[in-house]
Amino acid sequence: MKSKLKFIVPVVLLVVLGGAYKFVLAKPKPVPKPKVAGEVYVLPKEFLVNLADGRYAKLGVGLVMAHGETSAPAAGGHAAAAEPPEGYGALPQEALVRDIVTNEITDVSASELTSGKGRRELKKHILAKLHAETDVHADDVLFTDVTVQ
Repeated sequence: MKSKLKFIVPVVLLVVLGGAYKFVLAKPKPVPKPKVAGEVYVLPKEFLVNLADGRYAKLGVGLVMAHGETSAPAAGGHAAAAEPPEGYGALPQEALVRDIVTNEITDVSASELTSGKGRRELKKHILAKLHAETDVHADDVLFTDVTVQ
C-alpha cells in the first residue's frame, strides 16, 4: 500500500500544481479587439436623390452606433406607443437623419459619389451634421449600396 502511495502522491501533486499554474499564474489569452466597436443600424428605406447634370442615385445608408443605441424608442408621450411610419425603423430621430443625408447628397456630382475619396468626404459631412443637428450618437456613416444613373 505504501508503495502505491509513493507513486500516486507525486502524480496528484503534479496535477494540482499544473492546474494552479493554468488557472492562477498563467497569463490569459488576449481577447481580440472587435473590428467594429458598436452596432450597425441600417436605415430600412433606401434614398433616391437627384444628382448634378440630371443624374440620380439610389443608395442605402447605415450608421455605426454604440451598443444598445440602435433601437431606443422615443421617450414619453403618445409618440412612444405609436409605430413608426412604413419604411422607417426604430431610430427615434430617423426623419432628421434622412433629411440630413438627402440634403448632403442632393446635387453632388456623380463622380463625387462614385469615387472613394468623394464618398469619404460626403460621409464626414453627414456625420458632422448628425452630431451638430441631432441627438443620434453615430460613430460612422456607411453607404451600404450605391447606384448612380
